Amino acid sequence: MVVLNRIYTKTGDKGDTALGNGVRVAKFDARVTAYGTVDETNATLGLARLHAADLPEIDAALARIQNDLFDLGADLCRPEMDKDAEAPYPPLRIVAAQVARLESEIDAMNAGLAALRSFILPGGTALAAHLHLVRTVSRRAERCTVELAAAEPVNPEAVRYLNRLSDWMFVAARAANAGAGRDDVLWVPGANR
Repeated sequence: MVVLNRIYTKTGDKGDTALGNGVRVAKFDARVTAYGTVDETNATLGLARLHAADLPEIDAALARIQNDLFDLGADLCRPEMDKDAEAPYPPLRIVAAQVARLESEIDAMNAGLAALRSFILPGGTALAAHLHLVRTVSRRAERCTVELAAAEPVNPEAVRYLNRLSDWMFVAARAANAGAGRDDVLWVPGANR
């Protein structure tokens, strides 16, 4: 259980922070950048949910994803997966079932959508536009996590989860446009030449 009695601790005033295993690193460390960008993804998802009230199935799925993103942040903030068995508590790691759930939900949403014949522009409904924003931030989180994984061990399911998440947001944005009776905003190459 988490108990937060004080919000500011002053321990990071010199530019460092503690990872989940207690090791202190610079706030610009690749691991901190990765889980910080996952946190940013979650914050943009919170904004998207403000526009999801008319689509309760999507909103419920977004709530599950927000919880998963906290799991993912917990996973990324704890390095040295080889020492998980020695931890004083079981470290939280993203698991294959979470990735499989995203894939299943992508397939279900996509089944009701027309095939794409063009690239689409972010937009349409407010929800769709916000989901596209989440998609792009989650892609950045994925890039940061892949960069981290090139330097030190990272749970491969965490990388897979982020890869599927941006796909999920793309399809959900299309579903949000279709669900509101709007079509996707299509890209017209060279339209303004």
